[in-house]
Amino acid sequence: MEYFIHSGNSKIAANPSAIQKENFGLREGLWIQLVGLVQENVDNLYTILLTTWAVFLYRYSNQSEITIGYQNEHGIVPISINLTDNESFLDLLEQVKKSSLSGNIDSQKTPNFGYILSFALQENVIVVSLQYNQDFVAPEKIKPMIAHFQNLLEAILNDPTQEIGKLTLLTPAERHQLLVEWNDTKVNYPADKSIHQLFEEQVEKTPEAIAIVFQEQELTYQQLNSRANQLAHYLISLGVKRESLVGICIERSLEMIVGLLGILKAGGAYVPLDPSYPLERLSYMLEDSAVDILLTQEKLLESLPANTAKLVCLDRDWRQIEQSSDNNPVTSVSSDNLAYVIYTSGSTGRPKGVLVVQKGVIRLVKKPNYVDLTADEVLLQLAPISFDASTWEIWGSLLNGAKLAIYPNEPLSLQTLGDVLKKYNVTTLWLTSGLFNLMVDEKLEDLKGVRQLLAGGDVLSIFHIQKALSELKDCQLINGYGPTENTTFSCCYSIKKNYPLVNSVPIGRPINNTQIYILDSHLQPVPVGVAGELHIGGDGLARGYVNNPELTAEKFINNPFGDGRLYKTGDLARYLPDGNIEYIGRIDNQVKIRGFRVELGEIEAILNSHPQIQQAVVIAREDIPRDKRLVAYLVTTEKETNKKQLQHFLQEKLPEYMIPTAWVILEQLPLTPNGKIDRRALPISQSDLIYADYRAPTNSTEAILSQIWAEVFYLDKVGIDNNFFELGGYSLWATMLINRIFKKLDITLN
Repeated sequence: MEYFIHSGNSKIAANPSAIQKENFGLREGLWIQLVGLVQENVDNLYTILLTTWAVFLYRYSNQSEITIGYQNEHGIVPISINLTDNESFLDLLEQVKKSSLSGNIDSQKTPNFGYILSFALQENVIVVSLQYNQDFVAPEKIKPMIAHFQNLLEAILNDPTQEIGKLTLLTPAERHQLLVEWNDTKVNYPADKSIHQLFEEQVEKTPEAIAIVFQEQELTYQQLNSRANQLAHYLISLGVKRESLVGICIERSLEMIVGLLGILKAGGAYVPLDPSYPLERLSYMLEDSAVDILLTQEKLLESLPANTAKLVCLDRDWRQIEQSSDNNPVTSVSSDNLAYVIYTSGSTGRPKGVLVVQKGVIRLVKKPNYVDLTADEVLLQLAPISFDASTWEIWGSLLNGAKLAIYPNEPLSLQTLGDVLKKYNVTTLWLTSGLFNLMVDEKLEDLKGVRQLLAGGDVLSIFHIQKALSELKDCQLINGYGPTENTTFSCCYSIKKNYPLVNSVPIGRPINNTQIYILDSHLQPVPVGVAGELHIGGDGLARGYVNNPELTAEKFINNPFGDGRLYKTGDLARYLPDGNIEYIGRIDNQVKIRGFRVELGEIEAILNSHPQIQQAVVIAREDIPRDKRLVAYLVTTEKETNKKQLQHFLQEKLPEYMIPTAWVILEQLPLTPNGKIDRRALPISQSDLIYADYRAPTNSTEAILSQIWAEVFYLDKVGIDNNFFELGGYSLWATMLINRIFKKLDITLN
């Protein structure tokens, strides 16, 4: 007799020509073990295999509720099986037996199934057949699935009392490939030296080469070294020593780089503070890091929050600073000491400081395998120093003898960015994915001089990648992935022109001296093609978080596969058959907005502290194609809520990139059947903002502007009273809008 098990949630017979079947026999010896398990549990073979298949689907899909249809004399009987990691196979077997006895046989409630697993007993040999629809399942995935099913069955038969979350799906060869072969990234690099020692070695090699250029100013490597030495000796006289945290709040300038290098040369670690941040956020960062000294500029003094740090203005106080020696200071700093503390968004409503060690920076930029960093390169310093992409820009340039061109101290615009790229002949560039998309759309011609273009911080748009590949013939595009906790980059993928970009752009493989493990909830490696949480190990790992040992212990765990620790990223990913990694999304409530990591819970916590707000939910939406933005959904105590006041309330507490660009007031938040907020049921955000009180253009210029706005926001129409920011616009989109207006109206700025 042949038995059938139906499972999955797609139509097996949707396209009859797509139905495929793979036959296989169980491995030698499994039959005898199966008979033994049947006899021990007074059970039947069919129920055991049905339960095994349920466990297999649970482990493959990460879904805790699996619907399976088993076939009896009444037809297909659907049963729902709830699985948890910590129950044993024998416990689950009892649940399945009870469910099968009470199964619903109403054909109208029978779901469509994506797989049919059938088996037959033929002369003490079990012959199995897996039927599937290749419209939903790629045929090349079936043979690995069958092998993993047999591995799981073997693990169950060896110990049916084991927790199902700990049962292995992998063969020894697969496990070795995932844990060892694809993590064989160790190369020699100057891991025993500090950042400033490596810079001083570069100064000896190329003292007269241009190190940094800002507008019409420039410093050679020797000049930069001398100024940084003077600052370092001055800081040492103020008490800075190894691992002293020194704040730096300075606008883009030559002095900004002098400040960073001087802090490191004194033995300290820098804490970058963005002058554009709200006072409340700056105040918290200063208090949490407890910096004793803060480097700044005289014009910023009035905009700084009250603090107890000694203020050193690099412009006002430079005459005193330059009295110090310009010789290299001697310190006992090593690569294991701190380099900097960068604050990222935190789920508790407070930002968290990441303690990054010097070795992480050095492993990032010395002898890298994902990009060429030589003295022939010109890198653009574009990212704020409070954003860890600046780590790669600054030290990738200065530790390799390259030239670092600093973006002007003005708001980012596509026109200025294009001008800077051409003016300084920038050859190597890092852009967030959002900025990359805009440059490809609006200023693609200005990227043609760039030889290496790294993009990331969020999922890359396949459309824009393909457009760039077709136009930027001499440019290598690189997708870069990595959290601040592993020093900027963990994986990189050099995008090949002939690579089949179907679903997404891979994030590639781990860079040198970095390990990547994709694990399930029991810290076991998942098979190729199966989603799991991405964990990172190696020399790039941060030390942890400032004043937060609990979070450090939660996120930085012991490496179960070797020495050191692993960082739990909270990112879902899977291995592709060629060893590249595909990023899937977040496990938790964290998103990337314009390259910045944002904990939605931090925004929600602050909104919920407002006296007029009863409940707040913030999500990232992509209502406008290829543009992710934050939308706040609110239940308020007032019928008429002033959204501008709420926006101003957040602006006093959060940086600009964390401010929602759309606001929706609801009577109540939608809930799932189990009472949780149903984020997927939240309405699209813009309809209540755009067409209310619509006023049409009154002249030809207004009509042209209205049309441009409508194109930018993907709307049917935009009235002359609509507000750019209320429609969801932000500073970077403003530059695109201005660029299109100038083109349409034929305006040229001199």
